[in-house]
Formats: sequence, C-alpha cells, structure tokens
Amino acid sequence: MGERQGFIRILVVDDHTVVRMGLKAMIDSQPRMQVIGEASNGPQAVELFRRLAPDVVLMDLRLPGMSGIQATKEIRADFPDARVVVLTTYDGDEDIYRALQAGARGYLLKDTIREELLVAIQNVHRGLKHIPPPIAARLADRIPVSELTARELEVLALIVKGLSNSDISESLSISRGTVKAHINSIFSKLGVSDRTQAATTALQRGIVHLD
Repeated sequence: MGERQGFIRILVVDDHTVVRMGLKAMIDSQPRMQVIGEASNGPQAVELFRRLAPDVVLMDLRLPGMSGIQATKEIRADFPDARVVVLTTYDGDEDIYRALQAGARGYLLKDTIREELLVAIQNVHRGLKHIPPPIAARLADRIPVSELTARELEVLALIVKGLSNSDISESLSISRGTVKAHINSIFSKLGVSDRTQAATTALQRGIVHLD
C-alpha cells in the first residue's frame, strides 16, 4: 500500500523484529499515522532517512553497526530539522543527556503506555519536545561526567568488563602506575570508593554499556 496523504510518516528503528512489528501494527492502526520504513541498525537508519525523509523517527539506542545516538547525530547533521524520538530500555541519566545532546526531541522507555507514545509522536511532529517527568527528573539529577577524560572512559569500560589493573595496563599499553592514577581519578570524579561501585555507577547511569 502506498503512502496516505496528510499522515505523520514514521521511520521505526530497532534491531528486534518483534518490536518493529508491534510498533508498526500499533501506529498503522491510528487514523493519521503511517510507518513508511523500518531499520534494524544505525547505518540503515541514516540511509533510510535520507531516502524517505520521514516526519518522525522512533530510534532505539542500542543498535548494531552504529548507536542510536550516533545515528541521530548523523541524521541531524544533514537534516537539522529532523524529529527523533528515542524509544529505549535505558533510563540512565547519561543516556538521556547524550540522546538529547545528539538532537533527539523526545525520550521514552519501551514500557511507556501506548497513549503516551502516540502523544509523543504528535508533539514532536508539531515541533515540540516530549520528555516525561520521570525522565526529566533523572536528567535534572545528572552529575556531569564530561570531566572524565577519554582515557579514563577507556579505563572505566575495562573496569566494568572485570579486567584487573595488570590486564588494563596490557590492553591500553600503559604502565600499572598510570592505570592506578586513572582509577583514583575516576573514583574521585564519580564519587565512589571501589571498583564495584565504579562499575555499578557506570552501568546504572549509562556511562558505559555491556556489549
């Protein structure tokens, strides 16, 4: 079936087929909405946006090939008025911050009720932002981690993976003393006192994700 005139044209981006099918069935049942394309990874999302020019994109964060945040950045770089709603399972304050910094105009969790998702699509289509109160509260409570250096972020990611100081030293080709200095700095900046707390904080806030 071709595109219907006067409808909000939506691109759904998610690496899970069942999720895409569910969203398509729900959206296409609405009087003035239509899914015009589906992408299962980041690069495909960018390519389909360029080809289809949808009114609204529903974007997952965790995608193969390119994250939803990077895909949003690439789309917005070429199309500054692109309207993206993040739909994800991740509610860490750093996830939210990075998504909005990338240019997303809405941020919803996948357990959001159907009515709120539909309202978010309509709001973002009209040029408004849609950030539910619980998401806004997480963002307001965010402790900036921008002061973590690129190297400290690398070390933190390896801590999350369970690597020892010796393993980190070998992996990054730096001395054990340098590793220890980075770890002490990370603890201070995150307000934690040990590796377990650092790993837990990094995962809960979305600073680091497990593959």
